[in-house]
Amino acid sequence: MHHLSPRPRGSWLRGLPSLARHLTATMPWITLLTGCLAGTVFLAVLAYVAGTSHGPIDQGTVRLAFLPAVAALAFLLRTPFGPLTQATPVPAWVAPAGHLLLATPVLAVTCWAQLRIVAHTIPPHTIGHPPAVYPVIAQLAGWCAIMVAGAACVDRSRYADLGGAVATPVSFAAIAVAWYSPVTSKILTGPPATANSVTTAWYAIAAAALALTCAAMADRWHRYTRHVRVARGL
Repeated sequence: MHHLSPRPRGSWLRGLPSLARHLTATMPWITLLTGCLAGTVFLAVLAYVAGTSHGPIDQGTVRLAFLPAVAALAFLLRTPFGPLTQATPVPAWVAPAGHLLLATPVLAVTCWAQLRIVAHTIPPHTIGHPPAVYPVIAQLAGWCAIMVAGAACVDRSRYADLGGAVATPVSFAAIAVAWYSPVTSKILTGPPATANSVTTAWYAIAAAALALTCAAMADRWHRYTRHVRVARGL
C-alpha cells in the first residue's frame, strides 16, 4: 500500500498571499463603492439643505441612505467561474467569505460617515439628548445580514445566474414585511419597543441570517434536475 505523506503544517499559510490577491482581484469593488458613495452623497446633499434651513436630519434618512450599500451586498457572493472554482482544492465558500471580509470595513466606514453627517445637522444647544445610534447600527447590521443570506441562497439555487437581481428585491421584501408587519414592528421598531430591545432583536436576526448564510455556502445545492418517475413496468 502507498501511504500519503502528511501535508506540512505551514503549507496552507504559504498560499494565503496568492489567495488574498485572487480575492482582491475578483472583488466587485465598483458595485460596492458605488452603493456606499451613492447613499453617502445623497445624505450629504440633504445635510447641506438641512443646514441652510436649520433643520436636523432624522435617523430614518440614514436608513434610507444606507439602502444602496445594502443592495450592493447581493452582488458580492456570486463566484466567477463557479464550475471551475468547484474543481479546485480550495473550498467553494472561500471566495464569497473573503469578499464579505473585504466589504465589512467599507460598510463600517460608510455607516460611521453617514452617522457623522447626521450628527453635524443637530444644533449644538438642542434641549434633551439626541436619539441613540446603537439601535440604528443594529438595524443596518440586520439588513446587511438578511441581504447576504438571500444572496447566498440564490447563488446556490437554479437562479444563480441572476444573482443579485433576484436576491435584492426578495431581501428588501423580507425586510419590509418585518418592518411594517403589525406583529414584528412592535419588536423591531421603536417606539413602542425600547432601544435595547430593538438592538437585541436585530442582532438576533443578524445572527440567524449569518447562520443561514454559512449553511448555504457549505452546500452547493444547484437543484437543476428534477426527479422523473419511471414506469413500474420498465
